[in-house]
Amino acid sequence: MTSSIWHPFHQHGLDEPIPLVSHAEGAALYTSDGRRIIDAISSWWVTTHGHCHPRIMAAICEQTEQLDQLIFAGWTHQPAEDLADELVRIMPRPLDHVFFSDSGSTSVEVALKMALGYFANREEDRHCILVLEHSYHGDTIGAMSVGARGVFNRAYAPLLFDVEAIPFPTPGAEQATLDALERACARGDTAAFIVEPLILGAGGMMIYSPRVLAEMRAICSAHGVLFIADEVMTAWGRTGTLLACEQASIVPDLLCLSKGLTGGSLPLAVTMATPAVFAAHYSTDRAKQFFHSSSYTANPIACAAANANLAIWREEPVFERISRLAERQAAGLEQLSIHPAITNPRQLGTIIAVDVAATESGYLSELGPRLKAAFTALGILLRPLGNSVYVMPPYCIDEIDLGRIHESIIHVADEL
Repeated sequence: MTSSIWHPFHQHGLDEPIPLVSHAEGAALYTSDGRRIIDAISSWWVTTHGHCHPRIMAAICEQTEQLDQLIFAGWTHQPAEDLADELVRIMPRPLDHVFFSDSGSTSVEVALKMALGYFANREEDRHCILVLEHSYHGDTIGAMSVGARGVFNRAYAPLLFDVEAIPFPTPGAEQATLDALERACARGDTAAFIVEPLILGAGGMMIYSPRVLAEMRAICSAHGVLFIADEVMTAWGRTGTLLACEQASIVPDLLCLSKGLTGGSLPLAVTMATPAVFAAHYSTDRAKQFFHSSSYTANPIACAAANANLAIWREEPVFERISRLAERQAAGLEQLSIHPAITNPRQLGTIIAVDVAATESGYLSELGPRLKAAFTALGILLRPLGNSVYVMPPYCIDEIDLGRIHESIIHVADEL
C-alpha cells in the first residue's frame, strides 16, 4: 500500500509490500484483504498471552475513564504504585526500587546512567562499560553504544561512546570469556557489565549456558562492578522461567524489563535497582538526584495494562502454557533438524531457531528478505535474522498453528 509512513528496519527503495493489518486476536493477525496471518514472533517479541487479551483490554478501557496521563516528577498515581509493589514482590530480592520508562532501549539508557551515577556520587573514578560481543540493547545512542558495532549503527559512530567487548562464550571456549572479563574488571576502572542473559536476540539467537552467566556475575561482584541484566526480551517466560537470570541463580544490580511487561499491549519499561544503587543517589544534595525522565514516564493507562498482565501471571496457569509450548517447540525442532538445508538447531524455553544453508550469512544476507516474503505468502509472520530463522510465538498458540509454522519452515527450506 502507498503511505507517507517511514517504517523501521525497512528499505523502502526495494518496494517490498507492506500488509495492512485490521485486527488481531490470540496468535493471529488479520489483514485488510481478509488474510489470517499466524504471528510466529509475537510481533517483535512483545505479545505473551495473545493479542487483544480480554483482561488487559478491559483494564485499559477502565483506566481511560479515570486518569490518562500525569507528570511523574514528584507526583504519583495508584496504577504505578500497585505495579511497583507487585514487581518488587515477584522479582528477586534485593531489586527493591522501580524506575519507570517507556521502551527497552530507554530502560537500558536508565541502567547505564544509574551505574555511572552510582560511582560518580560515591566519588569513585569508574567509567568503563563492558559489553558482550554480538549483543544488541536497542537503538537510542546509549543502547547502540553498548551493542555490537556494524551495519545497525555505522552511520552514527561519531555519537557513540567507547565500550570494551568481552568475547561471546562460544561452547568450548567459555573460559576465554571469563578470563577476559576478569582482566577487565580487575583494572579498577570498570563501572558496569551489561548482558542479555542466556540468549542474544538480534545477534542471531545465540545461546550460552547458565553456568557461564553465574560465573560472569561472580566476577563482577568480586570486583565491585555493577551487573546489568537486559531482560527486555528474555523475561516473562520466554526462556522457560520468569527471568532468564533465575536459571543461573543470580540477581543483577540493575534489571531492565519491557516488551512483555504489559503483555505486549502498550509501551512501558522499568529498570529495577538494588538498595545500594538507589542509596548512591539518595541525598539532601539535589545535584545527586537521578536526572532522567520522559514525558510519559509511568503512564497510568500503560501501568493499568501491566497490572492486568501481572494478574494473569498470578491467577492463570501461565507456566503450564509455557511448558506445553516449549515441549511442542522441541518436537518441531526435532523435525526441522533432519532437513539437509537446516543447520544449528537450538532451543531455549519457548524459543527455537535454526540456520538455513546459505552462501552468505549476517543481517544483510539476501536470503533474509526472500525467506520473509516466502513465509508471508504462506500466512506466517516470521522475520529472519539474515539466514537465521527463529520462532517465538505467544503462549496461547494452539498445536495446529504451531505445526503450520514448523511446516512452513520445512516447505521454504525445500523450495530453496
